Amino acid sequence: MKNKLQLLFLLFFSCSLSFAQDKTALKEEALRDAKITSEATLKKDFKTVLKHTHPSVIKLMGGEEQALNLVETTFESINAQGIVFEKADVISVSDVVFEQDEYRCLVEGYNQMKMPGMRIKSKSHLLGFYNAQEKFWYFIEAEKMNNQTVAETLFPGFETNMEIPNDTMESEEIED
Repeated sequence: MKNKLQLLFLLFFSCSLSFAQDKTALKEEALRDAKITSEATLKKDFKTVLKHTHPSVIKLMGGEEQALNLVETTFESINAQGIVFEKADVISVSDVVFEQDEYRCLVEGYNQMKMPGMRIKSKSHLLGFYNAQEKFWYFIEAEKMNNQTVAETLFPGFETNMEIPNDTMESEEIED
């Protein structure tokens, strides 16, 4: 009986250790993919940005071609107004959780933009969803999930125990 208990404990411990290692690897992959997406934004590589955008968002935008056109047009408009992205950094990734049959995490980011006479600095969060088949992460703007209508439109029945923080933004006047 004692040997059976020891064997059961050993089996439980090894399964727990394996699960923790999987979560650590997923967290590292989330960090990698968030950095890829952030760098792609700065380089205006919108195909890569959309690759890591959750398919529900792409669908809401009218499909891949429409989404690409919308993002390109938006950035052209931003550039025409003299707005320049100076930084898009990934600060941290939360612990990975398993909810509603999928892995999720929060990614904290720092963005800085310059416009005529002003600099805008913001801290924002992405909500990451792991695509187990393709072995990469999709992201959406996390704060949007605090709006129940948006959350239900994108992900009917969405629930999470993660606390999704609001974005923060500050601006400062600068001399050009």
